[in-house]
This record gives sequence, structure tokens and C-alpha cells, in this order.
Amino acid sequence: MSENCFHCGQTIDKERINFDEKSFCCNGCKSVYEILNMNDLGNFYELNKSSGIRPNDDNTSQFDYLDTPEVFTKVTDFSEGNTSLVTFKIPVIHCSSCIWLLESLQTLNKNINYSQVNFTRKNVQISFNHNELKLSELAKFLTNLGYKPVINLETADKKEETFDKTLVIKLAIAGFAFGNGMFFSYPEYAEQVMGTTDYWMDTYKNMFRFIMFLLATPVVFYSASDYFKSAWFGLKNKIVNIDVPIVLGVLMLYGRSIYEVVTDYGPGYFDTLCGLLFFMLMGKLFQKRTYNALSYDRDYKSFYPIAVTKVDFEGKQQNILLNELKIGDRIMVRNQEIIPVDAILIQGEGNIDNSFITGESASIPKKAGDKIFAGGKQIGSILELEVIKNVDQSYLTQLWNKEAFKKFETGLDTMTNDLSKYFTFIILGITLIAGIYWGQHDFEKMFQVVAAILIVACPCALALSAPFTLGHIMRIMGRNKFYVKDTLTIEKLAKIDTLVFDKTGTITHNKKANIIFEGEEIPEFDLKNLKSLLKNSNHPLSKSLYHFLEIEEEYFPIEHFVETPGKGYIGEVRGKTYKIGSATFIGQTSKNLETAVYISRDDQFLGKYIFTNEYRNNMSDMFSELNGYHINILSGDNSSEESSLKSLVPNVEKMKFNQSPEDKLNFIKILQDDGKKKVAMLGDGLNDAGALKQSNVGIAVADDTHSFTPSSDVIMAGDRINELKKYFDLSKDAVKIVKFTFAISLFYNVIGVSVAVTGHLSPLVAAILMPISSISVVIFTSVATWVRSAKYFKINQ
Repeated sequence: MSENCFHCGQTIDKERINFDEKSFCCNGCKSVYEILNMNDLGNFYELNKSSGIRPNDDNTSQFDYLDTPEVFTKVTDFSEGNTSLVTFKIPVIHCSSCIWLLESLQTLNKNINYSQVNFTRKNVQISFNHNELKLSELAKFLTNLGYKPVINLETADKKEETFDKTLVIKLAIAGFAFGNGMFFSYPEYAEQVMGTTDYWMDTYKNMFRFIMFLLATPVVFYSASDYFKSAWFGLKNKIVNIDVPIVLGVLMLYGRSIYEVVTDYGPGYFDTLCGLLFFMLMGKLFQKRTYNALSYDRDYKSFYPIAVTKVDFEGKQQNILLNELKIGDRIMVRNQEIIPVDAILIQGEGNIDNSFITGESASIPKKAGDKIFAGGKQIGSILELEVIKNVDQSYLTQLWNKEAFKKFETGLDTMTNDLSKYFTFIILGITLIAGIYWGQHDFEKMFQVVAAILIVACPCALALSAPFTLGHIMRIMGRNKFYVKDTLTIEKLAKIDTLVFDKTGTITHNKKANIIFEGEEIPEFDLKNLKSLLKNSNHPLSKSLYHFLEIEEEYFPIEHFVETPGKGYIGEVRGKTYKIGSATFIGQTSKNLETAVYISRDDQFLGKYIFTNEYRNNMSDMFSELNGYHINILSGDNSSEESSLKSLVPNVEKMKFNQSPEDKLNFIKILQDDGKKKVAMLGDGLNDAGALKQSNVGIAVADDTHSFTPSSDVIMAGDRINELKKYFDLSKDAVKIVKFTFAISLFYNVIGVSVAVTGHLSPLVAAILMPISSISVVIFTSVATWVRSAKYFKINQ
């Protein structure tokens, strides 16, 4: 039975550490537990059980550049005297325990004055004594607690994240006018209903009517201004969108009200007008709710480091800002660091992981004189590189200069607007015919009939149905780790008929592999020696193999260790000489397209460990459920697993390997142009960025939804990809609900217009019917989305 770590809650797989009658998955979690208890912060675990973050010791030594004056000034918010203020972005903040701990930092370190968390933006602002605590030390301190700050070009730009309060102000003005308008109009309505005359009301009614006019005027021309702009924008693009009939209805209500007040015919409908716009703006505000913690339009700035180590010809090192780097400069890149520019390797043994760029999971050996592209990650010894392109001219940066990244969504291609263009012409046609008829028979009544038709036919309920329905669906999907960019994306998801999957990191685990040993059983004596030898290598296959060997760890000294880049390494352990590496390095013959590590002892071949991708859970079931879609698979890897994939995805239509980012983008474009297909692309890395943007819906798959993901319409958790069909089905159900609410709204309009055309519906009754239809639609869509969502997910999470 699996056991979970007391601190972070993750499953204890390999290492199990017992301390204080509790179990931990690593020394990092145990250390954080000790720190919290020594400082009387044990309440952390009472707030949320197993709520901590597993500390990540990768790159903790690489924060030294933060102490460079230029970098320090760019990163910090304020610095004067002994005090500095810095805001770090920490994506792993996820619960109340995280907030509580990060706001208690001053208890853990006396040089921290205070700290304050902004949960929605996932950042923490820290005031500290920079004379006693360096900025680099502060970053390391947070990393050791499990809250590693993200520091890159994007976070260093310090773009002020402003919340647009305009819509809230418009809603507040409409609400104020609605409430007060009801108050001022109530006596006159009551008088009309009861049929009595009040002298005081009769004396001051004109003043009350004028006050209601003053209240309604800013609502019409300010609060409703977005509807006027949208209607005009649609007409300029030769599209009659939903806002055109709404604007006509608003103007008719406003104009009719002014006419009644001026001619002393009645009080008008200023209060009803304000109420309608209040409810519509509330729906618009609800629609704008999105996931501020996630970024859907990311570019290379969120991937590149803020600074690099420059080396002069005398060997002197200097940390400089990345944008100060010039062609010809020499830079130093350490283990696990990102290469920020296209460069030539001058010194060192390159072992480059290009998985973010090419999708190829294997690392590529590089020797002096070889070209290295920006975006690769060095795994191994320190490299010295010479810059051959500026940051904005490098290959990785140019991924964002493709035509696909310049696409602009007008927001006009929605089912609401598709319906409204017919709806508007029909209503205008009915109004024109009714106006001509009544103009010939009763000229005075013509104005009443025309006003009643346009008022009762105003598609306010129609406009509310989509934002309320799709807003609910967005919220429910988000709770189930499927984060949709906007409501338009849900409509697009419902139309998808073709799926394109990237292989590596999408349908396979990003950091896991299946390892099979082929050969005679290796004695325990040799396995212990091999594990000691493997520990000396930074190669990813060696690291995977080190963790795979489930044998008691016992380190022995290594002698005569020699590594041959791209081939393997040799070393002597306890009098035995071992070789670990490729087939040719060991002196064996390899099979084509096989990823394997060969082992020999004293030139005697012991066997080989074969590496294959580990697919995510229930992939076979997922592809079976998706048999109604056209399925394609792309990969930057070679075709070594083609047969495995065909058995896993029997309904696959096309399967392509060794695909570059350009190839993936073009493949999507061909599907769209030739077959007129609606394509959803699922990918995880920078190599998928162009394809994700080109597709109708780009879905970025991330094992950590707060870590780097390319520009996309949806960000989904990797462990939920096997439920992909549920998200598509829920999107289709959402569209059905919207269409049903359209039918309800149209039913109201048909009944209302039919009565209005005959001259039996007064503008007053028409104005009362409008908010009733809107409220009934909101209630229906709330209940319907809750019921349909319960079919797929637990919505009480």
C-alpha cells in the first residue's frame, strides 16, 4: 500500500525517511518540517493536511546573479537605506497554508521585515534587510522551503497588472440608477394601479420624472456604451451582431420615455431601462471572469533568464542583463541552465536537452565549434559559448514571429451573433410592416405599436443566456483542471472534429520512462558499483537508470573516470573497470531506433537497459472514447515506437515522426485548408507553440499548470488528459443549453410581438415583460448547467 509524505502529501516511491514518528519522501520535506517546528510554526499542518510543497534543489546555486547591481535594481521594487522590497512570482502557492507560511517568513528569518501574499496573482512581496540578507540568499531560502521563485524576462519587465474597473463602475452606475429610479417611479405606478390621485404626487411628478431622466441618461450613454461600440464594430464588418437589436431596444425605450415625459403622456420606462442594463452588465462581468493565475498568451520572455554570465578574454566573469548581450560576446552556461541565444560552443562538453524546441526527448552531444540553438538546456559540465545572434533574432524567439501568432479574434463569430443577424432582420421587418399598417389606420397608435414591438423584442434574455451558461461551464471546467481562456473557446470546443496529439510529454509522461534489462542477471556486487558510477554522470539516461536500480545505496570511490561526450564513460570501482554508454562505445551492435544503455565489466558485456516512453494512464481507453474524431499524432522523436502507438491508437489516421515546429504548424494548416476541419492541437512544449496557435483550439498539457506552457486557448493538467472526452461533451452540452435558452427567449418574443402587432400590448407591459424573461433565462441556465455538469464531474469540489 502506497504511503504519502507528511509534508507535501506526495506518494513515497523510492526514498522513505522516518522522523518524529512521521514519514517523509525526501530530506527536503523533512528539513522544512524541522524548520517549521523549531520556529513554532507547526500550525501550518493544522490549516491543511499535507499542504506543503516538495523542495526542489535544482539550480539553487544559480541565484547568485541577483546580487549584481544592475540585476538587483531591475528585480527589486524599492531599495533605500538598509531596506529593500521585492516581489517574487511563486506559481506553486495553492492553499491557505501556503499563504500563512509565506506571510510568516519574518519568524523564520530575522532579516525579513514582513511578507505579503497576493493569492490571485501568485506572488509574494517581501521587505528585507539587504545588508544582512542578500537577494540571492532570499531566493534560495524560499526555494529550500519549497517555494522557488520564478525569475525571468517576463517577471522582470514589471508590467503593472491593472484591474480594469470600467465595467464595475458601469455596473455600479446602472445599479444605482435602477434602485433609485424604482424608488422615484413607485408612487406613480402605485397611483396608476390603485386608480387614486394624490395631490402631492400630482404636484411633484414632473420633478420625479426629470430626476429619473437624469439617472437614466448616464446609464444609456456611459454604462451601455460597450453595446453601442460593439454594434458599430459589427456593422463596419458587415455583420449584424446581437448588440444591434439591443441598441435599437435601448434607444427605443429611452426615446419613448422622453416622449412620454415631455408630452405628459406618462412617466416613461427609465427605471425598467436601467434595470435591464444592470442585469446585462452583470452577465458581462460574469463572462469576463477568468483565471488570472494562468497565462495563455506567453512568449519567449517567460522562458528566458533575466541575466547571463559574460566572460571576457582574460577569463573574468560578470553578470549582465540579457538584453545587453551583443554578438561576439562570450557567456558561461552551467548545468541545468537555459541557453538564451544562438551560439557557438567554444569550450566544454555540451550535452543539450532540446525537448522544448524540437520535442526530441534525448539529449544531443556537442563539441567545440558546434552551433547551439537558444532554448536548449545544458545537462552536465560548464560551457563557454560565443554569441552569434541577438536575443530577438534567435531561433526560439522567431517561433513567435510566425503568421499563426498574429491571428486576431474579432469576437464576432459566435452562435449568438449568428442567430441575431436573422433575428434582427425579422424584427425590423415585422416592425416596418406593423408601422405601415397602423400608420394607415391609426397614426397615433402607430407609435405605441412600434415602441411596444421594439421593446418586447429586445433580445436581452438572448444576450444573457450565453455568458451565464458558458461562464458556469468555465468555472466547473476550471475546478476539474481544464482552464479555458474565454467563453468563445467553449463554443469552438463544441465544433472540434479533428484532434492532433504531440507524443512526448502529452500522451507520455514528461519525466518517466519504462526501463527493461536485457541480458543475464547482474550480481549485486556489480549493481552497487554501477550505481556509484552512475551517480557521477549528469546524463538524463544515467539519472533515470540510477533511480531505476532498486538496490541499497552505498557509495564507493571512483578511479580513472573518463567521459566521452555523446558516447559514454568509463571508471574503476573496487578493482573492476566498467563501461556505460552506447553500443559502439561498449563494442556491441545496436538495433535501429532503439534507446539503450550498454554495460560492460572488464571488457565483458553484461547486458543493456532499454528505455521506452511511459504512456499516461488509461490512454487506450481515452482513444477508444474519441473514436468519433479524426485522430493524428505528431512527434519530434524518431519512429522507434510507431508499432506501440498503432496498437495504442488503432483509429489513428496519420502518424508523423521527426517533426520540427515548422512541420507541426504546417500540418495543422493543411488539415484546416484542405479538409476544412476544426482542429484541436494538444501539446506541451515550445516546439508545439506554433501548432497550438494555428489550431482552432490549442490545448497546452502541463503536469504543473502554473509552470511554463506555450501560448494556448486551454491549459489542462496532464493527469486529466484521459478525461478529454468529458470536456468536449460538456462543451457540446453547454451549446445545447444556450440554444435551448435561445428558444425560451424567442418564445417570449414571439408571444410578445404577436400581441404587440395587434395593438393590444402597451409599452408599459412590454417593458415589464423584458426583465421577467431575462430573469427566467438566468435561473434556467444556472440549473441546467449544474445538472449537466454533474453527469461528468463532481461539482461540489
